[in-house]
Amino acid sequence: MAAEAGHGHGHAGTQPEGDDWRSRLRAQGYRLTPQRELILAAVERLQHATPDEIFAEVSTQSTAINISTVYRTLEVLEQLGLVRHLHLSDRAPTYHSVSAGPVHFHLTCRNCGQVISVDEVKAEKFVERLRVEQGFLVDIAHLTIFGEHTPSCPEPPAGAEGAHDEHQH
Repeated sequence: MAAEAGHGHGHAGTQPEGDDWRSRLRAQGYRLTPQRELILAAVERLQHATPDEIFAEVSTQSTAINISTVYRTLEVLEQLGLVRHLHLSDRAPTYHSVSAGPVHFHLTCRNCGQVISVDEVKAEKFVERLRVEQGFLVDIAHLTIFGEHTPSCPEPPAGAEGAHDEHQH
């Protein structure tokens, strides 16, 4: 993984605005294609999605995009610091836009699959202790903590297709 803007140590100030990401693509020698725009827009709309979910989303708008285009484009967008990948479960990595709100980490319930976004502020003391005691700078945006709700998992909202897809901010 390259060390680009947005992969910092809990700082949200490097998020792309407006045409910035288009300029960054051109500056790195990448052409700005409709496919890349569709894929980035899908990541931003879906908030946290696997490549298959992103492919399903863009397929509703274009038949010119195949799954390998989605994977290659996600790789380019991550190298440019426009999206991040993380592992919220044992399935494929999940991607999200770096412009989708403040830096956060995730709690994933092993029982119901619910994913909860937690503001980085909640981990400040832990992150600082790792820096001081271990000499280690944490990339909090890649952190997922697995565990279980206690005393029990919450009831899924009415009309929800399944708690495994639920994501709370």
